[in-house]
Amino acid sequence: MATPPRREGPRIDQLSSIHADGSRRAVHPSDVRGRFITWRRVAFGVLIAIYVALPLVRVGGHPAVHLDVAARRFFLFGATYNAQDFWRVLFLCTALGFGLLFVTAWLGRVWCGWACPQTVFLEGLYRPLERLIDGPRERRLRQEGTAWTAGRVARAVVKHGAYVGVSLLIAHAALSLFVSAGGLVSMVAQGPAAAPVAFTWAMAVTGALYFNFAWFREQLCVVVCPYGRLQSAMQDADSLIVGYDARRGEPRGRLLKVLPTRPAPPKGDCVDCFKCVTACPTGIDIRNGSQMECLACAQCIDACDEVMDMVGRPRGLIRYDSLNGLAGEARRTWRSRLVLYGALLLASAGGLVWSVARRIPFEANLLRFQGTPYLVETGTVRNQFELHLVNKNPEASTFSISARAPDSAQVVIPQAQVRLASLESFRVPLFILVPQGSVELPFTFLVEVTDSASGEVKRMDARFLGPPSPRR
Repeated sequence: MATPPRREGPRIDQLSSIHADGSRRAVHPSDVRGRFITWRRVAFGVLIAIYVALPLVRVGGHPAVHLDVAARRFFLFGATYNAQDFWRVLFLCTALGFGLLFVTAWLGRVWCGWACPQTVFLEGLYRPLERLIDGPRERRLRQEGTAWTAGRVARAVVKHGAYVGVSLLIAHAALSLFVSAGGLVSMVAQGPAAAPVAFTWAMAVTGALYFNFAWFREQLCVVVCPYGRLQSAMQDADSLIVGYDARRGEPRGRLLKVLPTRPAPPKGDCVDCFKCVTACPTGIDIRNGSQMECLACAQCIDACDEVMDMVGRPRGLIRYDSLNGLAGEARRTWRSRLVLYGALLLASAGGLVWSVARRIPFEANLLRFQGTPYLVETGTVRNQFELHLVNKNPEASTFSISARAPDSAQVVIPQAQVRLASLESFRVPLFILVPQGSVELPFTFLVEVTDSASGEVKRMDARFLGPPSPRR
C-alpha cells in the first residue's frame, strides 16, 4: 500500500500567521477539550471577575481601587495615599519585575498563557463570541474564500458589533478605576459634553481594544511584546516549558491499516495528525522545538492527549516539562538563577511591606514661616510656624495639636483641634513667645499631633531661634 505524502506543517523560520508576500494570514485555533483548557477558563473567569469588581467593591468607604489622578488621591484596598506616597511605587515595580523574572525562570511563560490580559480577554471573551457566531474552525476556514452572502454579512455585523460592545465594557471598566463606578455612571448619564476628556479616553481605548482583539490578536504577542524575545535570557534548560518529546514521538507517521482488523503503527507515538498545530493560537508546530511564539497555553497538550487516548497510547507526548526533562535528564528545581531572582524578589517585596507598614494615616509637617526667622517686640522674642496637616484616613478624623516648651515660653495655637475629611489638608499657624533673657537661646521644643481615628501620634522637634544671649 502506497504511503500518502507527508503533510507540511508550519516552518520554524517563518511566522505561520504571515503569507510569503507579507500579508496577514488569520489564525483560527481549533476547539479543544481537556484539563488545562478547563482550568484556564476558570482562571480567566476569576481574573475578569476581579477586574470588574475592583471599582465596584467598597473597602473602608471607598472603591477597592480608585486612582484619582486628577486630584492626586489613590484608594487601594482600604488604604489612602496621595502624591507624597509615590515613592512606594518603586518597591511595587521592582517586586513585580523580579516576581516576573522568578516565575519565568521557574515556570516559563505561565504568565502569557494563563494571566496576561491579552490572553485572558482574547481567549475568555472574544474567541468564544467568534465561535458562537461563526461556528467552529472548519466552518470559519471554509467561508474565508467564499463570496459575501447575506448570511455571512449578517454574521459579520453581529460579530463585530459584539466585539465593539465588549470593548466598550472593558474600556469603561478601566475608566472606572480612575473616576470610580459612581462617577462613571454620572458621566454616562450626563453625556459626552459633560466629560469630554473621559469620553475621548474611553473611545480611544475602545478603538485600540477592538483593533487588537478583532484583527491584530496574536501579532501583539509575537511582534510587539518584548517579553517573548527575552525568554532566552530569562530561562534555562530547567525552566518549565511546553515541549514535544521527540525521543518518544519520532519518527512520526500516520496510522495505516494494512489489514481490515490490524493497524500498522508508526515507529513513534506521534501519528502526525496536526491536532497540536491547529489548536495553537499562534499557529506554530510545537514539534519543531522551543519557539519564541509559544505562549505555554497548553492547548496543544490537551489536543495531543485527546488523540493519545483515542489511539490507546499514554498521555504526555506533548507536556509541561523542561528541556532537560524532555531530553531524559533530571530537572533541577533550585539553581543559582532561581535563587538570585528569589532573593531579589524577597528584598523588593520586603521593602514594599516595610513601606506600607510604616505608613501613618496622616501627614503633619511643621514649617517655619517664610521671612525673618524671629521677631523681637517689647522684650519678647516670637517665632512663627505653620503646621501642615493631611488626613490620609479613608474617613473623616479629628486631629489634636499640642506643644511642649519651657515654662517661660507661651505657645499660641489658634486652632488646637482640626477635623478633616479624607485626604483633606489644612494649615494651622503656631506661635511661640518667650520673654527676652528668660531662657538661653536657641532651644528645642516639641509639637505633638494626635489622630482620633487611628490613635496615632506624631512628634516633631523644632528649634526656637532668637538673638544670642549676652555674655556674662
